Amino acid sequence: MDPIEPLHTEDESDFDAAPRGFDDSAPRPVGSTPLEEAILSRLDEDKAQDMVLIDLKGKSAMADTMIVASGRSHRHVGAIADHLLRTLKENGLGKAKVEGLPHCDWVLIDAGDVIVHLFRPEVRTFYNIEKIWAVDSAHRMVRD
Repeated sequence: MDPIEPLHTEDESDFDAAPRGFDDSAPRPVGSTPLEEAILSRLDEDKAQDMVLIDLKGKSAMADTMIVASGRSHRHVGAIADHLLRTLKENGLGKAKVEGLPHCDWVLIDAGDVIVHLFRPEVRTFYNIEKIWAVDSAHRMVRD
């Protein structure tokens, strides 16, 4: 029987590298308000993936900003949501409304001026809410 080779050796230089599939090269969006910046910082610290900030000013009265991000699994989405709720409470927004926390496929956090959507990657791809709010979407074109 052939010996099993280890996946990692102690002298590998990329031992602490990010897991496969995790794209750390995308720049983090920058918030224009302290609330947006606090949320984005928390998401960045929790290793949320594919963060997108959508400006809703002039598009909707429900909020000024929408932030969309992904977690790698149910647990990751749940942990990100829990940490984000704690951060909001520390910033005086303890009454943020939350939907979807028990299942953690899609968690929505309404922090007043900012709405945060946290998804598992498959669910995010299915609903594709970034496309709904895109300025250049076909359904938003002005018809003559």
